[in-house]
Amino acid sequence: MNTATKLLQAMRQNPRDWSMEQLLAVARRHGLECRNSGGSHHVFSHPAVPDIVTVPAHRPIKAIYVKQFVALIDRTQGIEP
Repeated sequence: MNTATKLLQAMRQNPRDWSMEQLLAVARRHGLECRNSGGSHHVFSHPAVPDIVTVPAHRPIKAIYVKQFVALIDRTQGIEP
């Protein structure tokens, strides 16, 4: 099991106190696209899913955004939350 998979599993168990760098690592591993035009938010999306998740780049990232991020990954893998 690689680091990104372990991070995702840990995010499922505890959605609190994550950094943007950790979310970006998980996103790359799971094929999510990330847009950031220099602002204070990152926008995660996937071509197979019409939904997007916007996450403010503040530390720590609030649990609600991590839950939405994990749900987006689940939808890309065909797992409905």
